[in-house]
Amino acid sequence: MPASIKFEMVSELKKKLEGAEAVFVCEYRGLTVAQATEFRRLVREASGEVKVAKNTLVRLALGEVGMAVPEDITVGPNAYVIAHENSPAVAKAMKEFASKKENKAMVIKGGLMGSDVLSLDQVMALADLPSRDQMLAQLVGTLAGPIRGLVTVLSGPSRGLVTCLSQLAEKKGSDAA
Repeated sequence: MPASIKFEMVSELKKKLEGAEAVFVCEYRGLTVAQATEFRRLVREASGEVKVAKNTLVRLALGEVGMAVPEDITVGPNAYVIAHENSPAVAKAMKEFASKKENKAMVIKGGLMGSDVLSLDQVMALADLPSRDQMLAQLVGTLAGPIRGLVTVLSGPSRGLVTCLSQLAEKKGSDAA
């Protein structure tokens, strides 16, 4: 491969990696074209991108961007999944695809987040995180809980007074009859 093409590929990879939140490494050996297409579609729907490139070129691009350059997981036929945003959703899409019985050829090796190298277990833990919307809903519920309790406590005396008055009115109504 001529050197000018390699420089172009490294600069293209560098552009893709510059805004990346995370990069996941997986081995795709043994996938059919239909399976690979399905994998790319799932990752794209989760706001990610699958890139297949030579490992040495990816290592060069990672080094130029300032990300970690793991030597151990960047060997063999790899697909690099770039998560531009919402990396838990991209990791979840990868995990769901790889967990299907017919897609056992897909092997997730690990990932990168900034200068940190993620192990397989860390990538799986990232995939198990709730979505952003779910976390926001949990936060709102947590913040609303004490307020709801305060409203309940403050409305207690007035509710008790209304109950006493209604019972008193019923008693007076039954005495008059």
